[in-house]
Amino acid sequence: MAVSVRAAATPLDVGRIRADFPILSRKVHGKPVAYLDNAATSQKPRQVIDAMSRVFEDHNANIHRGVYEFSETTTAEFEGAREKVARFLNAASAREIVFVRNATEGVNLVAYSWGRDNIKAGDRIVSTVLEHHSNFVPWQQLAKDVGAEIVMIDIDDDGRLRRDQFTAALKGGRVKFVAITYTSNGLGVVLPAKELVAEAKAAGATVLVDAAQAVPHQKVDVRDLGADFLVFSGHKMLAPPGSGAVWAPEATFERMRPFLYGGDMIMKVSVEKTTWNELPWKFEAGTSSYVDAIGLGAAVDYLEAVGMDKIHEHELFLTGYVLPRLEDVPGVTIYGPKTLDDRVGVVSFNVEGVHPHDVAQIFDREGVCVRAGHHCNQLLMAKLDVPATTRASFYLYNTTEECDRLIGAIQAAKKVFGV
Repeated sequence: MAVSVRAAATPLDVGRIRADFPILSRKVHGKPVAYLDNAATSQKPRQVIDAMSRVFEDHNANIHRGVYEFSETTTAEFEGAREKVARFLNAASAREIVFVRNATEGVNLVAYSWGRDNIKAGDRIVSTVLEHHSNFVPWQQLAKDVGAEIVMIDIDDDGRLRRDQFTAALKGGRVKFVAITYTSNGLGVVLPAKELVAEAKAAGATVLVDAAQAVPHQKVDVRDLGADFLVFSGHKMLAPPGSGAVWAPEATFERMRPFLYGGDMIMKVSVEKTTWNELPWKFEAGTSSYVDAIGLGAAVDYLEAVGMDKIHEHELFLTGYVLPRLEDVPGVTIYGPKTLDDRVGVVSFNVEGVHPHDVAQIFDREGVCVRAGHHCNQLLMAKLDVPATTRASFYLYNTTEECDRLIGAIQAAKKVFGV
C-alpha cells in the first residue's frame, strides 16, 4: 500500500489538548485508555463539561418564555450557541440554523417537512452505498410511500464514489433529490461534495449533505458548498449527545411545513387557525435541549481555538502513520482509499480468521477502544462482501503511541485466536 504522508509531525500540542479531557486519564483493565472510536462519538473536554454544569448550577430555567434573570441568561446562551454554529459553518444568518438532537433527526426533518411536499410518484432519489442508514432509510421509506424511485451509486475498488454512475443517474432525468454523505463513516473517504452538489443542482435536483463525519474534522463552509440542506451531530465534535443542527437557506425553511407541533413553534393559536413562529423556532417545538446546545457552542469555541485545519492535518498524520504499519501485519485487510488525499482519520480493517466483534473484545483487554460491526452501513458491508469491519477512528487528542497500541492489540488478538 502506497501511503502519501502529508506531514512529518503533528501541528498540535496533543499533550496540552489531552489534559483538557478528564476521561483520557482513565484506565481500562488496568491499562491507560486508548480511545479510538471517535467516529461513533467523541470525548468531551472540561470546557464543554463546565459550560453545561454552569447552566445547571447557576441559572437553569426554560428558554424563551421567562422574563426573569435565570431564563433570560439561559436564553442568551442558547441563542449565542446558535450564532457560534452559524459562524462555524459560515452560514449567512443564525436563522439558518435549526437545532436538532442529531443528524438523524435532521435528515428526518427534511424528509418530512420538505420531502413529503415535493417528492412525488415517478421522481427519482439518488443515494450512495456509502450512506449511513440515517441518510438512506428515510429516503427509502419516503420513496416507498409516494411511489418514487431510489437510484444507488456504487464505489470503486478503492472506496471512492463512482462519478460515472453519478453523472449517468443525473442525465437519466427525473432526479428530484440527491442525498449524499460528505465523509464516509465506514471508510473515511471524503467525497468531492462541492463538485457533486454543483452537478446535481445543474440537473435540477435538491441536495442534502450528511456532514456528521465532516464538520468535526475539517472546515465546512455551507455557502461555498452550495447544497440545499446540511446536517450534523454535535456529539461527534466534542459536544454532548442531544445536540446537532440542520442548515438550510432561510427562504427554503420558510417554504417548509413544521416538523413537530406544540409549544414554542407557534406565533398564535385559536380554534380556527394556528400560525407558526419565526425562523428558526418554527422547527424547534417544545422545550429544546438547551443545555446540550450550550455545550455545542462551547465545543465550537474549543475547536476554533485549536484550528480546524490543524485538526485535519493531525488526523492525516496519524492515518499516514498507522496505515503502513497495519499493512505490515500478516492477515490484515484494510478497506478504503490507499492515499491520504481524500480521507479523514477513519481506518477500517479486518483480521483474517477472527470476527470483528472478537477483535474488539480482545482490544478492550488491552485498553484500546474501537468499533466493530456494520457501522449503521449495511449497504457498504454488502459491497465489501463482509458482515462487519473493525474501525479505528482518530481525533485531535489521539497519539502515535495509541496507534502503536492498536497494532499491538492486533498481535494480541492474533495470538489468542492462533491466526
